[in-house]
Amino acid sequence: MHRHHFKEGYFLNSIAAYIFLGVSLAAPIGPVNAAQLDTGIKNGFFHAFIFGIGALTADIIYMTMVYFGIGQIIEYPLVKIILWSFGCFVLTYSGIENLLSLHKIEIALKSGKKTIRLRHSLLSGFLMSLLNPLTILFWLGIYGSLLAEANKVSTDNQIIINSLAVILGIILWDTFMATISSGARRILSTKFLKIISVISSLAMIGFGIYFGIQAYHALF
Repeated sequence: MHRHHFKEGYFLNSIAAYIFLGVSLAAPIGPVNAAQLDTGIKNGFFHAFIFGIGALTADIIYMTMVYFGIGQIIEYPLVKIILWSFGCFVLTYSGIENLLSLHKIEIALKSGKKTIRLRHSLLSGFLMSLLNPLTILFWLGIYGSLLAEANKVSTDNQIIINSLAVILGIILWDTFMATISSGARRILSTKFLKIISVISSLAMIGFGIYFGIQAYHALF
């Protein structure tokens, strides 16, 4: 009886820990968060949320790859160069495009109309996360070591439950970011929103340049 209770408590603790892991994985301001903020400011809650779901889809693809051991491919130098280059291109391009679409904040706020389709937000989130080398290295590193650890002590079911808890954590953060960015739309002035948008765009370009430098170093 007591043992059963202890096990249940441990089980819930571990689930809470994995949900928290999901939140902390999603939280650092990286290119995906910067782009999600930008989407929420320009197009509101639902677009930012859908953007996050797009990014999560890419996360799940990588989790699955790592789970089935396909992640080893990343060790090849050529693959790394391709990843860094893609990341450089996608992030620099997105950052510049966001800077060029700053005027859309005013249009979106004035008209209350969305300037883009939901499908576009979903795809942006998906590609942004899929082609972000940080996502890939991150899932390989963190999720890979998590699996290695879990394999010692737990069953496949436990691994799946833990992975779902991580995904739930990411969704919670996604909802939080979408709420914050769409709330900011209502509360903050256009000028301030533009500043946030510029900062998030510059963050993307910064990451893009960083990845470009990594690709260069990997090549030469």
